[in-house]
Amino acid sequence: MTTLVCTSASKAAAPAAQTPPYPSFSSYVRARRPVLLRTARSLTGNPSDAEDLLQTALTKTYVAWERIEDHRALDGYVRRALLNTRTSQWRKRKVDEFACEELPEPEPVPGGDDPAEQQALRDAMWRAIMRLPARQRAMVVLRYYEDLSETQTAQVLGVSVGTVKSAVSRAISKLREDAELGLVRQ
Repeated sequence: MTTLVCTSASKAAAPAAQTPPYPSFSSYVRARRPVLLRTARSLTGNPSDAEDLLQTALTKTYVAWERIEDHRALDGYVRRALLNTRTSQWRKRKVDEFACEELPEPEPVPGGDDPAEQQALRDAMWRAIMRLPARQRAMVVLRYYEDLSETQTAQVLGVSVGTVKSAVSRAISKLREDAELGLVRQ
């Protein structure tokens, strides 16, 4: 069985497939610049920024010109370069800072924002906790400083949950009655 092959058609198609639609980078830019600039303008909204964006994308295309196998897909390559470049610019953008006459400081809240007062209260609290019996002190530290639940505290100390509840309640009552803490809180 013989298969007929048209040799003249395959020879005629071969030179056209080997010749790229744009023989050089500069001919591509001359032919497609207006279309690509419209795409860049739609990405930036500013004509000057669009020209800069297109220039950057075309630079990336020029660097990769020899590696691009299908020159019929150049528009897609450049559009992707435009989009990636714009996304990179957007991610790297700086937040504008504006000079003003007054610093935007929060208004001081009366009663407790002074770091020295807060430190004095913490110190007084630790001294009061150290005056508690060892068992109550351990339960208060585990419950409120280590942020364990009553069940977890009971498991750590090997006691029942009810024991933890009652001991912590008594410890808090003693802390409320502590004279030194009362002086610092006033």
